[in-house]
Amino acid sequence: MLWITAGVITLGFLIALQVVAHHLGIPGPITTQAREVIHAPKSGFLLYASMALMMVVLTWRQRLTALGTAIGIDLVFLLVRWATGTLPVEGHPFGNGALWVILGCAVIALTRRTGPERVLMLKGVGLGLLLVTGRKTGDTWLLITSKTLPVTLDPYVAMADHALGNPSWLAGRLLEASGPVGEHALDYVYAQLAVAAVCVALYQLRDVAAEQRFPRHHLVRTFLLIGLLGPAIYMIYPVVGPIYAYGPEGGHWAAADLWPNTLPPIIAPYELPFDEITPRNCMPSLHTAWATTIFIHSRTGPRALRLAGTFWLIATLAATLGFGWHYGVDLVAGVVFAYTVEAALRTYDLGWDRAGRWLIAYGTIVFAALLASYRFLPLEMAAYPWLAGPLLLLAMASVVYGYRRTTALWEAKAAPVPQAEPRPELAV
Repeated sequence: MLWITAGVITLGFLIALQVVAHHLGIPGPITTQAREVIHAPKSGFLLYASMALMMVVLTWRQRLTALGTAIGIDLVFLLVRWATGTLPVEGHPFGNGALWVILGCAVIALTRRTGPERVLMLKGVGLGLLLVTGRKTGDTWLLITSKTLPVTLDPYVAMADHALGNPSWLAGRLLEASGPVGEHALDYVYAQLAVAAVCVALYQLRDVAAEQRFPRHHLVRTFLLIGLLGPAIYMIYPVVGPIYAYGPEGGHWAAADLWPNTLPPIIAPYELPFDEITPRNCMPSLHTAWATTIFIHSRTGPRALRLAGTFWLIATLAATLGFGWHYGVDLVAGVVFAYTVEAALRTYDLGWDRAGRWLIAYGTIVFAALLASYRFLPLEMAAYPWLAGPLLLLAMASVVYGYRRTTALWEAKAAPVPQAEPRPELAV
């Protein structure tokens, strides 16, 4: 029933978003996904990652067959495009095969499988499609924010960012000094965040085919919920980022051309009118939230996975700041947001445990307090950075500490109590 309810809610949300997008004259998530059945996909890597996620319900023989089929279909598409001179200018020339295999598995599940085997395969298909649809939904949300929010709050966030020393300006200069090698490396890490998430999820779901069931909690759930809730906050707190509001990408809409060489002056903030193209997608930083979630879930894996999760988090933070896409205070809010969402899902799994409810409430209060302080106390934060900066970091650290303490308590309760081994008694 939970899967059915989630499916109905997701479908209703997609239809509603499609209607809104059509009304605004922009492509919706359903149409953009349907196009990729034939047209070149925006991200072939994401489609293959989604197929890999779906294949956790298959046997190894079925996985090899599915992979070979996807590659074969892509080769046919590539040859046809080459012969007709329609190779894509944007996007990737591969990935259609992976989508066809996912849809084919759905057909096989409905026509060739029965009982628990059908249910498990449909769950795998649903998980793979959710990852793809989540990306398309996010793209539509970004277009909606640019069309419906005529002003941004960047001057407020820029003032509040003085409390942290305006880290985006420093990171931007460091990235420029690293040259094209550093820029290309961080850009790849930033763009392939979903693929990194799938790698961690595949480790967590490695036993699904053998056990014929999904684990109670895994990374994909948190990843998708963050993507669902985050854009709603964009609508409340629109921010475009320093490279647009204070840099060359903003053109004549920018408040000034200062990033990354000159810090913004401490002045009274104001609502900044902006174009209808640039997404208002900074507060909170969802890339930071997703990378934080990858870091959290990689902690239960082997050493190599833990190191990869740590690397992806650090590299994502460096990219978000270095490319001027986020302010430092966006990242603080993103970390708090990620830990609060993760706590909510784990608390739900435990039947709304009391300690978990307190943690959710505390994380929500801290997150709301951060956004309120950025909006109503930015000048005070800029004037007293020695006080405001440590308070921001302390608030973030308190949520992280609360999560670690609460989860340690849950794990201690769940651990089996060791039984004393019986000792043979001496015969008298």
